Amino acid sequence: MAQESAGAMDLSQPGEVVKPFTPEEAKEIVMSMQKPAVFYNMASDWPALHWNVTYLAKLLTGKRILFRVGMKDTGTAPQFETECSYVEATLEEFLAWSLREPSCSSGPFSGYDSCKYWTYADYKYIAKLFEDNPEQFKDVRWSDFGFPGRDGRESTLWVGSLGANTPCHLDSYGCNLVLQLQGRKRWHLYPPEDSSFLYPTRIPYEESSVFSKVNVVNPDLKLFPQFKKAQAHTVTLNPGQILFVPRHWWHYVESLDPITVSINSWIELDTDHEARVEEAITRTLICAIKSADRLSASESWLNPTEIEVTSHETNLQYLNAAMSAYLEYQKINKIEHRVPGTHKTERTFEDSHKRKKVQVNAEESFKLMPYESNLAVIKTKKLEKIPFGQNLFKVLPQSQQTNPTGTTDYKAFLSETEGHFGELHCTGTTSVLNNDSAAFVDLKDPGGIAGSTQAVICTNDLLDCVLNPQVISLMVQLLLERVRLV
Repeated sequence: MAQESAGAMDLSQPGEVVKPFTPEEAKEIVMSMQKPAVFYNMASDWPALHWNVTYLAKLLTGKRILFRVGMKDTGTAPQFETECSYVEATLEEFLAWSLREPSCSSGPFSGYDSCKYWTYADYKYIAKLFEDNPEQFKDVRWSDFGFPGRDGRESTLWVGSLGANTPCHLDSYGCNLVLQLQGRKRWHLYPPEDSSFLYPTRIPYEESSVFSKVNVVNPDLKLFPQFKKAQAHTVTLNPGQILFVPRHWWHYVESLDPITVSINSWIELDTDHEARVEEAITRTLICAIKSADRLSASESWLNPTEIEVTSHETNLQYLNAAMSAYLEYQKINKIEHRVPGTHKTERTFEDSHKRKKVQVNAEESFKLMPYESNLAVIKTKKLEKIPFGQNLFKVLPQSQQTNPTGTTDYKAFLSETEGHFGELHCTGTTSVLNNDSAAFVDLKDPGGIAGSTQAVICTNDLLDCVLNPQVISLMVQLLLERVRLV
């Protein structure tokens, strides 16, 4: 690999930017890695590197954006989105507030002291944000990672202030590529096999996100004693660097500077077909149970990203649509149905971004965005080893880190037994939710469930068991068996 890259540099034209990996190589690396890693020098010529807040504020002059506002000190409890305030403001107003300019004293953020609060314009679809400036889509070039045609249209924008954070969670769908543009962000990542130590919950409910009950940066070990067994992989992502987050890796993200800007794109995987069935079952059960629950006025179980509580009829339509789509996918790709208790499937990849379901119409739920349907597939050359080194760093567990960024020191890394090459993981196969589910809370282990010493079981306790990913995954397999017997 090193010799091939060197040869490519010799053949380059004057002034041409040569990337450390070709699109074919980059895609094969992304589709093969099972652990997080940071790419260097892959976005060095992307126009999006100029997307700081000052530039974006001018580009989006007058456009109002919804900001999430949270407190910097919350103790040991996670600060979920249901517990935050929300403010509509322009990026100019956000910039003035974050820089503590006098002009912000009467603006939308006037009630929030920047010393005590953070703000976050998170999960903003660039396709919607820049609908009046579609030429800006080309500033983002995910085609360099082997996904031709993928640009800013298939990406989301994140703009935050110091302390802004995303609660620890895992994404049900796809894997993730994240480009840092301004400021630094600290990522705390945990592998799927640590899921039981993170006390997964579906409350607050958001399709495609499984939250952790633990505040991973200030955990309550009395309430969540198993968390001490979790192995954190941490990294500080700097401007120009791209982080790869594998499927089902837990992550908590926090902004370290007064202003941070980043872009991400989710890459859909073949396993998402089954995950949609699991999410449909989850939605059906949680809406049915919580709708019948006597909620207090202060209890909010639906995440702000979800439009409304859908009816049981709509949820069943969604479940049937998800099941039909999955069966059709199995038929087309000739995937062998797995018996409950087995966890293998063939691996193929689709080039489309992660999409949270925001429609309430079951038919519309399975219509892909126009740009998702015609992306070409690159046949990649199989790599025997992942070329870790100067342009690709592993994100290591904290106990193995050798520098403050959370990535390996390059010179020290080269001195390892295998040089700068790491073994390629999982060629030709991919994990599915069932692979991870064995690591979720063991219902026979009283220490694995928060609040197990309670004398009274509440609705949320029941839901944490019923909606445990291990249980949901088994339900999918039982439903598939039932469908085949009809």
